[in-house]
Amino acid sequence: MTQRPLAGSFRGLRRIAVLTVLALTVPLTATTAEAHSGVEAAPGNPVIAWNIHAQTAIYDTAKQSPTTSTRSFAIVQGAVYDAVNAVAGRPYEPLVSAPRSRPGDSTAAAVAAAAHDTLLWLFPGQAESLNARYDEALAAIPDGRAEDGGVAVGRAAAAAMTESRRDDGFDPTAPWTVGTEPGEYRLTPPGYVNVGAWVPNLKPFVVPDAGAYRVKPPPALTGAAWARDLNEAKSLGAATSTVRTEDQTEAAIWWDDPRMVEWSITRQLAGAHRLSSLRTARLLAMVYVASADTLIACYKAKAHWNFWRPVTAIRLAGTDGNAATDPDPDWTPLRVTAPSPEYPSGHACFTAAVMTALGSFFGRDDLTFAAYSPASGTTRHYDSLQAATAELLEARIWAGVHYRFASEHGHRLGLAVTLDVLNRAFQRR
Repeated sequence: MTQRPLAGSFRGLRRIAVLTVLALTVPLTATTAEAHSGVEAAPGNPVIAWNIHAQTAIYDTAKQSPTTSTRSFAIVQGAVYDAVNAVAGRPYEPLVSAPRSRPGDSTAAAVAAAAHDTLLWLFPGQAESLNARYDEALAAIPDGRAEDGGVAVGRAAAAAMTESRRDDGFDPTAPWTVGTEPGEYRLTPPGYVNVGAWVPNLKPFVVPDAGAYRVKPPPALTGAAWARDLNEAKSLGAATSTVRTEDQTEAAIWWDDPRMVEWSITRQLAGAHRLSSLRTARLLAMVYVASADTLIACYKAKAHWNFWRPVTAIRLAGTDGNAATDPDPDWTPLRVTAPSPEYPSGHACFTAAVMTALGSFFGRDDLTFAAYSPASGTTRHYDSLQAATAELLEARIWAGVHYRFASEHGHRLGLAVTLDVLNRAFQRR
C-alpha cells in the first residue's frame, strides 16, 4: 500500500472543530464514589459490567502497561461486540466473526462467555477469579435454551477472536534500537528499561497496513524549530519548573493516567446516554480497536525515526550543533518518561483515537464529562472532546515527556488511522 502523508497543521487545534456537532446535550459527570473507585454503575448492562471485570484483570491484576493493555482490551471488546452483534441479528458488519444465533439467545450470557473466554486466554493464571465472575453472571440468567444459546454464541466469538490473534506479533521481550549519535533514542531514566518494541510488528485488527500512515521527519537539530520546542519542554516540563502554573502541573499529572480517557470517560458516556448492550458493545469496540491500530501505526513511526526523548536531548543539548540550545545534565521531567522513542507521541496518538471514535459514535463534539485521577488527587471537567484533546497535547509538554511537534503530529496520525478504521469496520450492513 502506498504511504499517505498526513497533511495539515494542528498549531491552532483549539480553534478547529474536530467532529460534527449535533443538537443534543447530555451532561456527564461521575459521582465522587464512582470516580474514586474507578467503577461506574452498570445496572442491566452486561457489557459495562464485563468491561469493568476486564479492567480488573488487565490493569489492576496483571498490571499491564497502557500499550499492552490496549491490545488486551481490543481482543476482549472485539469479541464481545461480535457476540452481541450476532445475538441482535447482525445489524452491523462483524469485526472477526458472525457466530450463528437463534432468536431469544441471551445477550448477557453471550457477553459473559465472550469476555470470560478471551480474558482466560490472555490470563490463564487468573482462572479462579475469572471463573467466579463468569459463574456469578450466569447464575443471574435463567437456565434454559436462551442461556445455552447465548453462551454458545459468546464462546464462538471468543474462539474466533483468539484464533485470529495467535502469533500476532506480541513479544514483550523485543528491544528498541538504542543509538549513540545526537538525535538518536537512548534508554531513559530512572529505570533505563528496554521494552515495547513489539508494537510496530503487531498485526492490526482492521487496517491492512499500519505502515501506510506516516508523519514528516522531526525538525533538524540545527534549526530554529528544534531549539524552540526543546527549550519549551525544558522550561515548562522540568520537575522544578517555575513557569508552569499550578493548573498545568495538575493537568500534566492527571493526563498521565490512561484510565481517565479510555476507561472512565467512555463508560461514563455509555451510561449517561443509556446505551443498549448492542450500542455499548459497538462503542467500546470502536474505541479499543481504533486505539490498538493507531498505536501500531504510531509505534511504527517511533521505530522509524528512533528520536531521542526530552530527558536525553536536554541533558545532551551540547551535542546537537545548535547554538540556541544549552545542556542541563541534571534536568529531570515532571513525570517519568515512557520507555519508547519520542516521535510521534504515543499518548497523543492514543487520545486522538479515543476522542475521534467517541465523536464518530455520538455524532458530536460537545460532550461534557469529568473524571477523577488518583495520581493527581483531583477531578477535571471538560465541555467537549476537542477541549480535552487540546489540553492533552499541552499536558505532555508540561509533563516534560514530549515536544510540541511530537504531540501535534501524533494527534494527526491518530486521527487518520481512526477515521480509516471506522470507515472499514463497525458499519451497518
